[in-house]
Amino acid sequence: MNTQSITTPRRLVLALAAAGVLGAAATGAYTSANAIGAPATVPAVAATAPVPGVSAPDFSAITARSGPAVVNISVSGLTKTAASDDDGDDAQAGPGLQPGDPLYEFFRQFGAPGLRGGPQRGMPGQAQPTRSQGSGFIVSADGTILTNAHVVQGAKEVTVKLTDRREFRAKVLGADSKTDVAVLKIDAKNLPTVPLANPKDLKVGEWVLAIGSPFGFENTVTAGVVSAKGRSLPDDSFTPFIQTDVAINPGNSGGPLFNSRGEVVGINSQIYSRSGGYQGVSFAIPIDLAVRVKDQIVATGHASHAKLGVAVQEVNQAFADSFKLERPEGALVSQVEKGGAADKAGLQPGDVILKVEGQPIVSSGDLPAIIGQTLPGKKVSIEVWRQGRAQELTATLGNASDKTQVAKADEPVAKGQLGLALRPLQPQEREEVGVSAAQGGMVIENARGPAAAAGVQAGDVLLAVNGVPASNVAQVRETVAQSDKSVALLIQRGEQRIFVPVRVG
Repeated sequence: MNTQSITTPRRLVLALAAAGVLGAAATGAYTSANAIGAPATVPAVAATAPVPGVSAPDFSAITARSGPAVVNISVSGLTKTAASDDDGDDAQAGPGLQPGDPLYEFFRQFGAPGLRGGPQRGMPGQAQPTRSQGSGFIVSADGTILTNAHVVQGAKEVTVKLTDRREFRAKVLGADSKTDVAVLKIDAKNLPTVPLANPKDLKVGEWVLAIGSPFGFENTVTAGVVSAKGRSLPDDSFTPFIQTDVAINPGNSGGPLFNSRGEVVGINSQIYSRSGGYQGVSFAIPIDLAVRVKDQIVATGHASHAKLGVAVQEVNQAFADSFKLERPEGALVSQVEKGGAADKAGLQPGDVILKVEGQPIVSSGDLPAIIGQTLPGKKVSIEVWRQGRAQELTATLGNASDKTQVAKADEPVAKGQLGLALRPLQPQEREEVGVSAAQGGMVIENARGPAAAAGVQAGDVLLAVNGVPASNVAQVRETVAQSDKSVALLIQRGEQRIFVPVRVG
């Protein structure tokens, strides 16, 4: 299953399948108990207060009022062709599509549209002109437009088309790939704009409306409900997405998501799909985040994001048991960037981050979303869970654009009861692994039983148990003996470090 951006080529390719028609849907009705011979007297069921009925908003009014501020964006650029197949067919798919993309084979089979509207051919690696489309919306009457960064990525020319059919050449003021927000500017005045809302007031289950250009069909309106808030996606670390079931397809990228009052709450950005098309799960960037990025781009030409300098894992029940947490919440620190903000603040692998500036960290994805929306250089308070109690630390955040240095880890793992045969690290091995003698660390020579079942392998380096450095076998046994249900082993395998939960009770 892939998370796909939703920009589409200008020329629409329709693949019609005539494999068959589904049969009519089955119908049914509830049958009362008495109708099938149940006793006439049944115990009374306590009545619950009915949920007040809510009618759907007037989508036509929202569309009439805000639709003129939604624009169609056409982008032209260059993309390199891939190597040709043995049959001589050019392997180019759509603009920006790679061989692993679900849409790649579709566009490759039917022909990627180019300047002539047909398949492009050329020598492998040769740049070929491409066109694609997306959506956007006007946020100021003088022509400032918000859209997705991936809509204008690699663009040589951007054209904005209004609902009154006027077209303008647009300037890309800036694009932020970390949040997928871009800001355009057209030379116009007295343009219609959209009202903006506070996404924090948005409720799960609330009606929402999208306007955009799916597959090039301009000003298409679709509606649905908010499915969830604060979603973290595997390929995104900075955006707490709004999840909806609104029908979003290629070409809707950058278009607005409205609440039932006709206010923009988000920018439609991605879909979760096996096919490359809509399958009931869509994601939008909260508008408050987009506006913050827009303001930075307008002022400086780029957006800045803070960085804490840690790698984190989800806290599941096994980890909660291991670290004696009341519930499986927080972000478990598995690596700390050497010399980074977290390292200077004293964070260690095995710490569980519970709060940042008083904001609870429920899932690990909450941490990068909060940190990424903060400016570099800001001091933040961090509540961590360490050795069975909460501690308060203060970190001065770094800049996410800075390159990551070699990661640091300070923890160990091991125990006879776990099915592990351990030996100390030799000086040369310590140098290769990057841990000092004070940091402990033991080589796993053999793994069986619970440890093997959890995925621990011979050759792994055990750095810590429940956040306590594995200095020797006795230390490991003592730590495990104090655990009730499970232990968290910090393992290094190659250059990767990760906590592994192992059941012991």
